[in-house]
Amino acid sequence: MTEAPMIDDTLSEALVGAVRDVARAEILPRFRRLSGEEIDTKSGPDDLVTVADRAAEEALGERVARLLPEALFLGEEAISTDPSLLDGLDEADLAVIVDPVDGTWNFARGLALFAVMLAVVARGETVFGLIYDPVLDDWMLARPGQGAWACRPDAAPRRLRSAPEKPEAEETGYLPTGLFTMPARERLLPLYLTHRRVQNLRCSAHEYRLMIDGHADWMVTHSSNPWDHLAGRLCLTEAGGAIAQVGAVPWRVGDTSRVLLAARSEARLGLLEEQLSEVFDQ
Repeated sequence: MTEAPMIDDTLSEALVGAVRDVARAEILPRFRRLSGEEIDTKSGPDDLVTVADRAAEEALGERVARLLPEALFLGEEAISTDPSLLDGLDEADLAVIVDPVDGTWNFARGLALFAVMLAVVARGETVFGLIYDPVLDDWMLARPGQGAWACRPDAAPRRLRSAPEKPEAEETGYLPTGLFTMPARERLLPLYLTHRRVQNLRCSAHEYRLMIDGHADWMVTHSSNPWDHLAGRLCLTEAGGAIAQVGAVPWRVGDTSRVLLAARSEARLGLLEEQLSEVFDQ
C-alpha cells in the first residue's frame, strides 16, 4: 500500500489550474456551438453526452496523470461505457474521479448551468473536492477539516456556510421527480406542498453550490454516482451540511445504486430521512 499524498496548497492549485485550462480549451469553445452530430445519447433520450464531455475527460486524464501519476483516473464517460471500472474505487490507494461536464443536458441546450466536478479519493475517503463553473471562472473546493471555500481569480477565498435553520414552509429543495418510478413520484408529492420551492436544476454541481453557499436547504437524488456527488459531498459537509446514502452505512464511494439525501445540517438530514422513510422502504 502506497502512502496517499497530502493535497497541499500547491497540489490543490495545480488541480484547479488543470481544470480551468481544460475548460477553456475543450468546453467553452463548444458552448452554444454544437452541431447535432456532436450530441449523442447514452441510457435514454435525456441522458446526453457531447464531444465536449469526451474531449474534456481525455484532457483531464492527461493532466491528472502528470500531477498524480500513481492515481487511478475515472471519468463519467469511460464509466458509462464500462461500469466495471468503478469496481476498484473503494479500495484504491489513490483515485481521481471527474465529471467533465456536469449538467450536459443544459450545456447541450445552450443553458449556462453546467460545471466540472473533480474529487480525489484515498482508500475510500474523499480528500479533495472541486466544483468549477467554466462560465464565470469561479469554483468551490474543500479538503477534510479545512472548510469549504468559494474562490475566484480576482478575490480572496471566502469561507462557506450552509443555510441556517428555518421553518419547513420557507425551505427550498432539489428533487428530480422524473427520475424516480411512478409509485415513488406519487409518494414524493407532499414535498411540493409543504415547502416554499421544490425544483430541479438538472445539474448536481449547481445544486450543491447553492446548498453549500446557504441558498438551499435539502436535496434528494435517485442515485449516488460518485462523479456527481463526491466533490459536492465533501464541500457540503465541510460547510456544515450532511449527506447520506439511503440504506448504506458506511458510505461506499463506488456505489451508484443508492438514493441520496443531503441537507443543510445533520438535524435537517435526520428530519428528511424520517419524512422519506416510507417512500424508499417500499
